[in-house]
Amino acid sequence: MSQTEGQSTNPTSNGNVNNRNESNGVVYPSFASHRLRLNPSVDHKSDNYEDLQLDFSPLLFSSLERYLPPAFLNSSRDQKVNYMREILLRYFPEGERTRVQKHREYRQKIISNYQPLHRELYTMHAANFFVPSFLKAISENTEESYRNIMSEPSPGVLTFEMLQPRFCEMMLAEVENFERWVRETKFRIMRPNTMNKFGAVLDDFGLETMLEKLMEDFIRPISRVFFNDVGGSTLDSHHGFVVEYGMDRDVDLGFHVDDSEVTLNVCLGKQFSGGELFFRGVRCEKHVNTETQPEEIFDYSHAAGRAVLHRGRHRHGARATTSGQRINLLLWCRSSVFRELRKYQKDLSSWCAECQREKKERQRQAVAATKLELLKREGETAT
Repeated sequence: MSQTEGQSTNPTSNGNVNNRNESNGVVYPSFASHRLRLNPSVDHKSDNYEDLQLDFSPLLFSSLERYLPPAFLNSSRDQKVNYMREILLRYFPEGERTRVQKHREYRQKIISNYQPLHRELYTMHAANFFVPSFLKAISENTEESYRNIMSEPSPGVLTFEMLQPRFCEMMLAEVENFERWVRETKFRIMRPNTMNKFGAVLDDFGLETMLEKLMEDFIRPISRVFFNDVGGSTLDSHHGFVVEYGMDRDVDLGFHVDDSEVTLNVCLGKQFSGGELFFRGVRCEKHVNTETQPEEIFDYSHAAGRAVLHRGRHRHGARATTSGQRINLLLWCRSSVFRELRKYQKDLSSWCAECQREKKERQRQAVAATKLELLKREGETAT
């Protein structure tokens, strides 16, 4: 996070601030400095903030805590809350905080009235959710273990078997149960995004904690290896939802990028034809509408239980589902650290393919100009 305007600080290389703020003999960074570490304290166990009435999600506080300056990690929960809240308030104006509060009330109204069908879905039971090969790769946590279970049919598109059939069946039944409740109560729900008219936000009816564990314990370790250039090692929030495609649902999905750093997309079923994802290269905001190169063209066919993992800025869309019904679980994983740093980055060639092409072209032109100048000097010397 950047420092407060007008505050004179001397940040360390890891994002800490040298300002002194002593309390009970312990030196803490100043609240006014508004700084987090760039790298999390991976072994630190965060406090639970669920019992507090906070302006922001308790999970956000738990996630941010690991980025606090080292001297703050063992301070009281109240001190940590105040420090993190000062940071968060800088990024959420009053209107946004009001929107967040209304959404919290909306979510609480659903959770208080909706009766889950399969309660075991609401806490993480890895052995019951995931296929053994996926669990083995996660436990070993090496690039080799991940590549042993993955295919990379196109650069930056990873596919692998992930979910057990029983989990897919339970999740489908849970979503159907929720939608039945919505119809019967005439409760007006928010859809997953501006592009999908069907589907449901899983976080809104109680699955937020389970999906947070999915991101932290399973998607972030993989992303740290394959998507570190877009904040894969610092994923700290998510948006989890299901989308529904079919003749009486959304039929297809236009060309777009996701509001995420890393996207998990896994098919739950059912029986369907069509619905392929088409990928067309990774782009930054500046180049999102630039031409697709031949090597960037890739189509992916869904299969129940099989996941595809990719950068959120990887341009893609979904072809028409021509028969049956296709339901997919999506997890948009985000990094607040990466989003903050991206504001100040000018060179995005590590992940934007068009930036990379432009950089190579500038280098080619510079080399050509240097050669031309050398030849010119040699010619002048000869005469």
